[in-house]
Amino acid sequence: MIVDLQQSERAELPDYDLCIVGSGPAGATVARELASSGLRICVLESGRLKPTPHADGLRRVLCQGIQIKEYSRERVLGGSSTTWAGLSSPLDPIDFEARSFVPGSGWPMAREELLPYWRRAAERYRFPALELFEPEGFGALRSRGDAQPGWTRIEEKVFLAAAVPQDFGREQRGVYESPEVDLYLDATLLRLEGDPAGGRVASAALRCSSGRELRVRAGRFVLAAGGIENARILLGSRDLCPQGLGNERDQVGRHLMNHPKNYGGLLRLAQPLEELPYYFGCLHRGFAGYAGLRLDEGSQRERGLLNSYVRLEPLYPWSDNQGIEALVLLVKKIRLALGRLRSRGGEKVVSLRDWSETGDDSDLQNERKTALGWAGLALKIALNAPRVAQYLYFRLIAKPRVRTVRLRNFMEMAPNPENRVTLSEERDANDQPVPLVRHGCSELDRRSLIELHRVLAREVAEAGLGQLDSDLPAEGPWPIDLDASHHLGATRMGTDPESSVVDPQCKLHGVVNVYLAGGSVFPTSGCANPTFTIVALAIRLAEHLRAGEST
Repeated sequence: MIVDLQQSERAELPDYDLCIVGSGPAGATVARELASSGLRICVLESGRLKPTPHADGLRRVLCQGIQIKEYSRERVLGGSSTTWAGLSSPLDPIDFEARSFVPGSGWPMAREELLPYWRRAAERYRFPALELFEPEGFGALRSRGDAQPGWTRIEEKVFLAAAVPQDFGREQRGVYESPEVDLYLDATLLRLEGDPAGGRVASAALRCSSGRELRVRAGRFVLAAGGIENARILLGSRDLCPQGLGNERDQVGRHLMNHPKNYGGLLRLAQPLEELPYYFGCLHRGFAGYAGLRLDEGSQRERGLLNSYVRLEPLYPWSDNQGIEALVLLVKKIRLALGRLRSRGGEKVVSLRDWSETGDDSDLQNERKTALGWAGLALKIALNAPRVAQYLYFRLIAKPRVRTVRLRNFMEMAPNPENRVTLSEERDANDQPVPLVRHGCSELDRRSLIELHRVLAREVAEAGLGQLDSDLPAEGPWPIDLDASHHLGATRMGTDPESSVVDPQCKLHGVVNVYLAGGSVFPTSGCANPTFTIVALAIRLAEHLRAGEST
């Protein structure tokens, strides 16, 4: 059942076995996995079926350091999956290790434990099968193209996106229309209210956009509201602990991580290249993807470096042209046209001709569009007609010659306790504290990317590929400073309550009936886009909740 509380006059809500906060990838996955379990479940979504000005205002966050994009904190059915580009990759083996040079590193589980959950995420939620990330999968395309460089200390990492990115609000809506799950829209969680005598949470206090307040009582609660919002909710829920729910040891909100990104470095090719689909990106078998470049794990351990990577983006005459970006966005939104464009390749390899075609949408593509905004896209296409025509010619007919390639950098951040989410003095429309996010790159973060550039420069020269000119500074302002919308680690998972917020089953330390889902539980970030792993962990959490109900 789907109930929009703005349009409902309910004075109270029924009791539930399980209350899930958030309808993004984590929350939707937990709800779907438990929909046939016999549990009575409700899902609270702060937004509605479509964006509203009220919900948009609740996305606000104050920032010091890396600036957080508001569209990474969507309040609408489906959450951030309504704006993402779908890019996915599993975490690497080294991401799970306790590395001596990375304080606080190490997951409380082996990578092998997540393998079956990644497989289920691929089967049930349209993520790529694990085999597609292997040499015999997308890696088979390495032999195609005009160059096959050999690497010594560099390793390739594959990133793939479904041709049409998953929208968990649209695709999982059937779960909420089933009799087992109730979805409440326009239901913004204010706080979790505790029962001090029992050491557990008894209810969730929520508010509608009209100002009406309601409560939901439940046996168990799952916070799946996003990497920043999970921490904000805990910090503002103070019945069981004056410092915030689960914050007896001042760990809630700490160790926030991101994947800072930006351009830096130019590769000037020794010989022009027409095709290099494995590295430059291509469409193949229903997925768009490319291979990024990182230091091999032996070199990372030996040199004490983090797991950052770079993407090779060919520079074309139309690169960064807003007319091209507008056209790509319209094609993505027109599903039939998109299907024809991508199905024309079948088993063939269709090379990408612009970075905006997959994986890392721009602000132009992600910003909220009114009817006037959509008309503005058409105007941008018209104003840039010569470049658009040139792009379409080389997209559909001819092969351009690439002479220069730029590096788009994606950093792993070490889990630094001083990178954190706290509550500011400012208040939102619900009279709740606006979150304050402070995070920036450490010396280790920066040194790891600088060393990757240094090694890559040597190896592209040795391979005869060209000359890499890196402009990353050892000192001064750091240029790799853009939000990747991957907010991780602020309620990290671990076995020791002194240094973590949830246990290996994602249950809040010291509170028997509160669990957390999403990127906020990551102990370390690696360099992979996190949603594939977020969904895998949500499947694992649902399995644990189901088993707990049956015991």
